[in-house]
Formats: sequence, C-alpha cells, structure tokens
Amino acid sequence: MPNTIRASVVQTCTASYSLADTLDKFENLTRLAKERDGTQLVVFPEAFIGGYPKMSTFGCVVGDRKAEGRDEFLRYHKSAIEIPSPAISRIETVSKETGVFVVMGIIERSMGTLYCTAIFVDPSQGLIGKHRKLMPTGTERLVWGFGDGTTLPVVEKTFPSSTETEQTVTTKISAAICWENYMPLLRTYYYSLGTQIYCAPTVDHRPVWSNSMVHIALEGRCFVLSACQFATEKDYPEDHPVADVNNRNPDNVMINGGSMIVSPLGKIFLTAELDLDDVIRGKFDLDSVGHYARPDIFKLTVNNA
Repeated sequence: MPNTIRASVVQTCTASYSLADTLDKFENLTRLAKERDGTQLVVFPEAFIGGYPKMSTFGCVVGDRKAEGRDEFLRYHKSAIEIPSPAISRIETVSKETGVFVVMGIIERSMGTLYCTAIFVDPSQGLIGKHRKLMPTGTERLVWGFGDGTTLPVVEKTFPSSTETEQTVTTKISAAICWENYMPLLRTYYYSLGTQIYCAPTVDHRPVWSNSMVHIALEGRCFVLSACQFATEKDYPEDHPVADVNNRNPDNVMINGGSMIVSPLGKIFLTAELDLDDVIRGKFDLDSVGHYARPDIFKLTVNNA
C-alpha cells in the first residue's frame, strides 16, 4: 500500500513588516495549497512572520551604535510575535480549518530579545513545537538571540493517506533554519531521532543552496522541504535599506527564491506526493546513523537542558 502524504513549499515573503497583511497572505496561500493541490503539510520560509531585514545595518559599526539603528530595531521588534499570542492563534485557526499541518519561519519576540524560530502547528492540536535557530549567521547576530538544546524537536504526526482511503501515514518532522543546515552535528542529531521530513526554511537564494539540499536528502535519506522567500523592494517599507539607494526600484529583487522539495534519492519537486517508504528504500544502502555510522569510533553528545 502507498505510504504517501501531499506536501508543498511556499515561495513568498513578508508583507512590508505588516503582521496583519502577512497573516492574510499566510491564510490565502494555505487555503490555495489545500484547495488547488490537496496539500496536507506546508512549509513557509524563514522569518516569514516578522520579516528578514535584508541589507539592514541597524546603525552598527564595531564600537558604536547609532540612534537611528535603535529606532530601526524598535520597528523590527514590534513586527515580531510572541508565543503564545493572537498571531499564533490565527495560524492555529487556519491550520484547523484547512486541515493543513504548518511549518513556518517566524521572528519570535521574548521580552527584549528576538529569535529566528520555526513553529510546528498541527490542525487538531495547535502549536506543538518550536525550534529557535542555534546560530544566527554573520550580522544576524546583532538582532537575533541564540537558540539552545531545549528547542530541537522532531515531532511525530499521523496524516490520512493522500492516495488510500481509510489508511493513515505516520511520519517524523524536523526543521533546521538556513545556515544551520551547514551544522553537521545538528543534522546528525535530527537523523538520529528518525526525521523523515526535514524542513529547511531559508532566505539563502544562491544557486549553490540547491546542492546542499540535495546533499542533505541523500545523506539523511529523508525528504527535504526548503522554502525560500522571494521578495522585491516593494515588499519592504519604503525607507528600508536597499543594495543601491541611488537606484531604488519597486521591482528590484531583494531575495530571489529557490524553493524545492528533494526526495531521499535526490529528485527535486515543488509540490509532491511524499512516499515515506522511499526513506526505507534509501536506507537500504546508506543509513548515516545506523549501519553506516560506526558508533564504535564516533559518538554524538547533545545537551538538551
């Protein structure tokens, strides 16, 4: 019997740091994925709620921080959301009404600190987990805090089969955000917990990103669902920093997409039937935390406290 579910990645962006408009966009796209594609699981990009501050400096140089940078951080802080919050409740409601399991990148506000976070929202249970990015990249560290071992979930979900009535499919789902995917020990940890649907929300639009996603799918013998933002200057506030202030154009691309789904043996899709049996077919000759692991030589220790 086929062991399949239907999944999609969404290539979109934040609506000019407007929470209300971005939540509306989320609802419209989730309903579209369900009604048009029959999607049961959907992945939204990194920082979809709250926004990715591309080109922002927040008025910082080594040894000095300018007043206008503090004002920019204030605006960014206000666009983030708390957990729990009315925004989370809205996401839960859409998930419940559509029956779609949601994995989404958000900017999480916790008192004065922001975190780049991925949330897991179940249609029947609501928010069931979150993952905070462990290592913000480069100047992201100016505005985002560091996650820790307490938010590294691999969640289990049972779906109705997308192809067989009266049959269910149980799978394990994880999330690694953007350049966390270059952390081999994090990947190994997720593999060790049996992830089958490895979500990779990102804003990395470089062509070489696809190489990494294919590598992870092959290495982990899992489905990789990478959702990347696509954003132009008009998707940011009018005074937001851009690459060339002398050539502002609403259609100039800020983040150039590149979303994909990759099968355990390296095939690439955008919306796909995920046959979870392909995970086992792939592990026939490579199980990186099983028969290919050599635990007599290598050992992984994780601090979940």
